[in-house]
Amino acid sequence: MTTKPDPRVDAYIAKSAAFAQPILNHLRVLVHRACPAATETIKWSHVFFEHHGLLCNLAAFKAHCAFGFHHQGMEEILRRDGVLAEDAAGSLGRVASLDALPSDAVLVRYIRQAAKLNESGTPRRPARKAKPALPVPADLAAALRKNKRANAAFEKFPPGHRREYIEWITEAKRPETREKRLATTLEWLAEGKPRNWKYADC
Repeated sequence: MTTKPDPRVDAYIAKSAAFAQPILNHLRVLVHRACPAATETIKWSHVFFEHHGLLCNLAAFKAHCAFGFHHQGMEEILRRDGVLAEDAAGSLGRVASLDALPSDAVLVRYIRQAAKLNESGTPRRPARKAKPALPVPADLAAALRKNKRANAAFEKFPPGHRREYIEWITEAKRPETREKRLATTLEWLAEGKPRNWKYADC
């Protein structure tokens, strides 16, 4: 490997099931062979390789491994070759043995194509469509009119943060639950906190 191995990746592979270790090690070697500049890390509890953004990732599960590319352009390339798995976590489907993988030459070609796509600067993923704004429920609107501090924070929040509070309140099934959530909403808003502030640093 031309880049420094991440010890967290070593630990991830070491604690994986016995069947998965040779698969993960083999794919790791191929990624660095195809893209020597790629760096490795752990994100969302799995192995990721980065090169001008997310390049590809490895994951080990109880009975299979997954290997996936992140640039949307790879979907067409893999689909054209009849390789893309539409119903699995990874691009290559559920990999339970080394024999289930394409040849090394093919995998190296795919990784190099993915690296070139990342280097091209084209969007890796399709742009998300903005959701329409939700109407502010009457009880929340009335409460905000009485609490200037909370109202000011609510008005400054981006649409997504406002949506989180509105959905939290309107999804309450019981009136008492809704009232409690409304009170908590006002308290957090007065402190300038978004709905999911507890997870902001996770």
